[in-house]
Amino acid sequence: MTTVRIHHREYEIRAEDTAYLEELAAILDRKMAEVAAQTPTVDTLKVAVLAALNLADDWLSAEKKLETFRRDVTERAQRLLSRLLEAEAAAARGPSSLE
Repeated sequence: MTTVRIHHREYEIRAEDTAYLEELAAILDRKMAEVAAQTPTVDTLKVAVLAALNLADDWLSAEKKLETFRRDVTERAQRLLSRLLEAEAAAARGPSSLE
């Protein structure tokens, strides 16, 4: 069991990767502190829900950026492959076709 501290409370959590769990807990603790600083409520559950919504927003934004990046890389790779295949075909036809 690993003890992590999240928003002023300690939790005993079982994890295979203690360092990873501690990193996750630190992220959640920071997000809850940010929300608590911006929200007039002292209700821990409300702070936790708002922090979870913020984290979900961060995750979804990152997913969308990753998908756009993957699409761009795929398109560029396909264009490059087409150029390489054209060059290969031209080379196969002989030196005069490369000009």
